[in-house]
Amino acid sequence: MTDALPDFSAWIGRTETLVDGLGPEQARGAAAMFDDDMTTVESGSPLLPLWHWFYFLPRARQSALDVDGHPQRGGFLPPIPFPRRMFAGSRLHFHHPLRLGAPATRDGEIRNVVIKSGRSGALAFVTVGYRFTQDGVLCIDEEQDIVYREPGAPVAAPVIVAPPAREAGTWTRTVTPDARLLFRFSALTFNAHRIHYDRPYAHDDEGYPGLVVHGPLTAMLLAELVRRNTPRRIRTFAFRGLAPLFDRAPFHLVGRPDGDAVSLDAVGPDLAPALSAQVTLG
Repeated sequence: MTDALPDFSAWIGRTETLVDGLGPEQARGAAAMFDDDMTTVESGSPLLPLWHWFYFLPRARQSALDVDGHPQRGGFLPPIPFPRRMFAGSRLHFHHPLRLGAPATRDGEIRNVVIKSGRSGALAFVTVGYRFTQDGVLCIDEEQDIVYREPGAPVAAPVIVAPPAREAGTWTRTVTPDARLLFRFSALTFNAHRIHYDRPYAHDDEGYPGLVVHGPLTAMLLAELVRRNTPRRIRTFAFRGLAPLFDRAPFHLVGRPDGDAVSLDAVGPDLAPALSAQVTLG
């Protein structure tokens, strides 16, 4: 199918600028969702690492949503026709914290579009760079990977395996996802992708055994694991999605600190890695 696709190279270099007032209400909702009662959330407070994903949100009109709940294709991102879309990875450098209650700017640029053939069919990789500034100061550099793929075979439910004993010096947490958590995260990120809250659609149309846990939610939970185990700030955060997680069973977060670095994994109930991340601390 890759030969029949149009050339999307014209989208490389396309830019977009969004401004957000960073009102504290959105962060207060996130703190409630994460059961976080240790973070001060008011105007002037620093925004926690990765929580900028609750801001600068696309506000597509209801009539402009596609069948899967995503905004219809085109605009800033190229109109790649593959039906399955995911936020597959990101690399972030936190220079200075964004402050709540003050306008900030996100400048985005399409850096690359690549079409490949994989074991499950054709894949399209879109790389997007973002720069977040506030009061003329660069606060965050981010590069995201968005992956589009063709429909594939239904995904089997994972086999539940008892987790091994905790290794000395590791940070661990078990998360039990459910529809309430996934709905709240979708609401806070204005994400109408139906695989996260519409069980019949997730199963019958996209072939998943349950509701899909958002990749950014898993990444944020890994950042929370770091924050709850060390007072040092996160300077860089890079993650890569490896396999989907579902609301059918608990999954496990594991952190392995080593000096200024922390290796992080979210592993499914079958103990297979689902999302891996690397952090450097300041």
